Amino acid sequence: MAVLMDSNSRVVIQGFGAAGQREAKTSKAYGTQVVCGVTPGRGGQDIEGFPMRNTVREAVAEFGANVSLIFVPAPGAADAILEAADAGIPVIICITEGVPVLDMVRVKRALSTKKSILIGPNCPGVISPMYNSRAGIMPVDVYLPGNVGVI
Repeated sequence: MAVLMDSNSRVVIQGFGAAGQREAKTSKAYGTQVVCGVTPGRGGQDIEGFPMRNTVREAVAEFGANVSLIFVPAPGAADAILEAADAGIPVIICITEGVPVLDMVRVKRALSTKKSILIGPNCPGVISPMYNSRAGIMPVDVYLPGNVGVI
């Protein structure tokens, strides 16, 4: 399996509420390039030291984002996944739990024509300790650098 995250990964966080902000700070402190948050209507703002954009497409164009970490509530998670895929994000990680099954059926069908890889929903994320790269909710102090990434 290919490495999903490395030192060149540039993470955009969709859904920059309390959980998204907390994990953005933890990931950045770990060494991950968290480039911005995306929440519609907050574009142009700065929250907790992270620039905000309205769309994932803006994050890709301005920051070269290539990983999306999704903290959007369950009713909007499928649309967030599809937005990331439509913007050309190759690795999409959805932390959200409780995403409706029929929404995920729609996502699976749509992703079959895209080059995006979806991890989740309802997962802790991805960490590559060798590269100090993390997108998710895993604690950072229990992993050692090596030839293994964890999903």
